[in-house]
Amino acid sequence: MRKIDLLFAEYSESHRNATNKFIHWICVPLIFWTILGFISYIPTPNMYLKYYGFLSIASFIAITLVTIFYFRLSWRIALIMFFVMLLMEHFVSLVNVTFTRKSWIFFLAVFVITWILQFVGHKIEGKKPSFLKDLQFLLIGPIWLLSFILKKLGIKY
Repeated sequence: MRKIDLLFAEYSESHRNATNKFIHWICVPLIFWTILGFISYIPTPNMYLKYYGFLSIASFIAITLVTIFYFRLSWRIALIMFFVMLLMEHFVSLVNVTFTRKSWIFFLAVFVITWILQFVGHKIEGKKPSFLKDLQFLLIGPIWLLSFILKKLGIKY
């Protein structure tokens, strides 16, 4: 069995309850997005890309490192997540431009609320979050959700 399938199977063990899954479909992408928002605040130069917005060097490095992690599991998932992260980063840029210096408050509020909801979901599930056992599951959550979409579309990952 491939490593990615083993990780998905282990992640699935604490994500069987329908309510917990529903909460994860909302909260996991939002948490991932807010982390990109926090990374955009690391003081590094920004690149401006026409029709896209601003992309900080720190964000570019983070996206590259996460893509490498995903590539070691599945090149298809890595490629899709690279573009998903760029899309998320575009919305980070829009929030940063809209709220200027106060966007971190917005990211923090979304981050805290979504984590609270995540823990409520796990309380309902009756199982601890997977990342408490292994931190790599913080990066597995988003691609676990993506795997359901790919399966529905008949795309092998």
